[in-house]
Amino acid sequence: MTFPATLSGRGPKYLQIADQLRAEIQSGDLSPGSRLPAETELADRFHVSPPTVRQALAVLRSEWLIESRHGVGTFVRENRKRQRRSRNRYGRARTDQRLLNDALEHRIVFAGRGPVPLHIAEALGVEPGSEVVIRRRHLHDKATGQLREIGASYVPLSHAAGTYLEDATVVRKALFLCIEELSGKTYHRAQDTTVIRAAEHDEPGLFHLAGGEAILHLVHTARSADDEVLEISESIWPADQVVFIDEYDIPQHGETPTSRSEI
Repeated sequence: MTFPATLSGRGPKYLQIADQLRAEIQSGDLSPGSRLPAETELADRFHVSPPTVRQALAVLRSEWLIESRHGVGTFVRENRKRQRRSRNRYGRARTDQRLLNDALEHRIVFAGRGPVPLHIAEALGVEPGSEVVIRRRHLHDKATGQLREIGASYVPLSHAAGTYLEDATVVRKALFLCIEELSGKTYHRAQDTTVIRAAEHDEPGLFHLAGGEAILHLVHTARSADDEVLEISESIWPADQVVFIDEYDIPQHGETPTSRSEI
């Protein structure tokens, strides 16, 4: 593909370069997931200095059109967002015995006992630092190998201590089905708490993110019919890669909610 090699518009050169690259992305000449030429190549193409190219790329990055992956390069963002429909997950998993789809590879990066972090301790109703069984996982796109999700499950020792859940191997079926077997209880009620925050700690490097990009962080609390917490899991995604969809029936008569929505 041959692209225009000169700038003919008015205004700062970096904005002209951003306009040209944006047009190529929107037309499909630069397709989603494709890698942009190196900064030096773009500088040669537009007859400008590399710092001018970096200014242009910063504009497109701020518009969420491109993303930088540390040590790899700059890519056009994928348009397809993966959908999470929490209300559908358990019913389907009871049928096919798993929560994941075939596009993701499940890797256990840690399994064993460890201290529960503060934000999980609050949901679990225990003191921070209390010992639980923790299973940390990375979910990778099978086609590209790219990390798509960072997750962890926290299970009370009363149900998981000394069991195969302390082994760093992928279990044979959905984790909640394993916990139901081990505890003798069934998952009855769940609560999802989701926040949007800046990527922190090792997340930018793991997800190949530029600095300051947003993360979706979900904490899922699952309880039995007698209100015991059976599992708390957390999942972390780049905010531009997922969308949450919630469908529900609308009450036809007045009712008193257990908790009120503030927004």
